[in-house]
Amino acid sequence: MASSSESVYFSQQEINELQTTYKQGGLSKFATQILKKLNDIKNAKLNIALTGNSGAGKSTFINAMRGLRACDEGAAKTGIVQTTMERTPYRHPTFPNVCFWDLPGVGTLDFPMKDYVSKMEFTTYDFFIIISKDRFTENDANVAKEIQNLRKRFYFVRSQIDNTIRSLEMEGADFDRTRKLAEVKQNISRGLMEVGISEPNIFLISSFSPNEFDFPQLKETLLNNLDEIKRDILLMSLPSTAVKIVEQKRAQLRERIWMLARVSGVVGAVPVPGLSFAVDLGILVTAIIDFRKSLGLDDASLQRLANITKKPVEFLKAEVRTPLVGEINEDFVKLMLLRTGFAAVSVAEMALDTTPVIGSIFGAGASFGMIYKLLTDVLDDLVENVQRVVKVAFATDPSNPQ
Repeated sequence: MASSSESVYFSQQEINELQTTYKQGGLSKFATQILKKLNDIKNAKLNIALTGNSGAGKSTFINAMRGLRACDEGAAKTGIVQTTMERTPYRHPTFPNVCFWDLPGVGTLDFPMKDYVSKMEFTTYDFFIIISKDRFTENDANVAKEIQNLRKRFYFVRSQIDNTIRSLEMEGADFDRTRKLAEVKQNISRGLMEVGISEPNIFLISSFSPNEFDFPQLKETLLNNLDEIKRDILLMSLPSTAVKIVEQKRAQLRERIWMLARVSGVVGAVPVPGLSFAVDLGILVTAIIDFRKSLGLDDASLQRLANITKKPVEFLKAEVRTPLVGEINEDFVKLMLLRTGFAAVSVAEMALDTTPVIGSIFGAGASFGMIYKLLTDVLDDLVENVQRVVKVAFATDPSNPQ
């Protein structure tokens, strides 16, 4: 029996239930359960709370996680004075079910600790980011303890670490960067443990450098500590700023493909001329558009990436060499299906090794095989293009992207 780790979206118990459903109710009932899982993914919500003193960099962090600059529409307002007087939601521009909540700093006359948890509605968040630009205070530790009492996760983020390193360099200090960063982290950890926080999760970041310092490790840790569905929506919402993130998205989207293929083939009602099966073309159109948005190849995402990397958007778009960034409609998908059908795709050609238990359920349905092949090819094509975009976007010399 395969382990549950072989499927991103299904636990071992759910896999067992799918097998039972297939045996008892056939493909139609089986597809209904898969469709329910797809709807769960689509409708899931993720609420992330940011707390810390004014000027700590909460707003800048919220903008960075959404690929925005302070001047962009929908960006969190930044400033060195208290700009947040009530909890303020900032939704992701592409994935509105992902929401960052900017909370006012705690411990002031306006927000005393005794009222903070209830006023800020701590029970509504999935996890917390506690941000400081220098040292963490007793108030930060008290907030962490309240979060612990709710059995929710929290992470300490020391922002503006680039300024610390730059100051040392400007002063002409002789230091080893890796050792200095470890020293800063150790000092923060010691201070937090002295006020009762054992083994704190600490990350040193610059919100203007998404691929430097501890920012990549922070994103990886956030993903690893979420359940399978909320991990999915956070991952898809992350700006595609590194090849590793793109590959993680590819792996996650591959897990969706077999679900979409089975549902499309079973519930479809549109015969495609030249092929011997019916398919739900609407599902495939939506899937291709969703893949494109998740990977950051839609126009809005490319513009945001151009903005934060200070590269002309035309420069980035020049790396995109696929018709999949154009208009995607049912006629376009029909042509793709016809080409896939004439290629005589068989189930043996599909990469079902990633989910052997579920793969073994399907049998050799022609419609499933062709749709699986089509979506896999679409995903690989989009990934290849976004990888090129990421490499040139973060190259220091635009004329030499490698």
